[in-house]
Amino acid sequence: MRNLLVWVVVQDERGRVLLGRRDGSAYGHGLWGLPGGQVEPGEGLPEAAAREVREEVGLSLDPPGLRVLGVRRYEVDGAQGTDFLFRAPDWAGVPQALHKTSEVAWFAPGDLPDDALPWLAPLLDAHLNRGVFVTEQLSDVRAARELT
Repeated sequence: MRNLLVWVVVQDERGRVLLGRRDGSAYGHGLWGLPGGQVEPGEGLPEAAAREVREEVGLSLDPPGLRVLGVRRYEVDGAQGTDFLFRAPDWAGVPQALHKTSEVAWFAPGDLPDDALPWLAPLLDAHLNRGVFVTEQLSDVRAARELT
């Protein structure tokens, strides 16, 4: 199975990242993660990112204003796909738990909760903190590597 996914880093004025606790999702139920999900057929990447953020945490984003942070290829448990990671420099609204999200909260990128998606901390460190553009995750988090 191949997936095309988008994830969005929304930060507040203190640099904290908005996470949502996944609820009712086939992947990562009960874990904290970035707002995001699958790109629908015929949908552009920035438009998918803005839609997912609106559906999951209620914020409005301007798709052309999104910035690409990086790309991650993954191959885990028989599934493979590509994640496109965006940063939302501007957003409107008040974060709230909506579709497949049971709660929302702000976290420092270097101090994520223990029950976050296991690949989230290394992903944020590589793409947000160190400016790495392409990463790969093969079989598990320990197999993650950076391509420059």
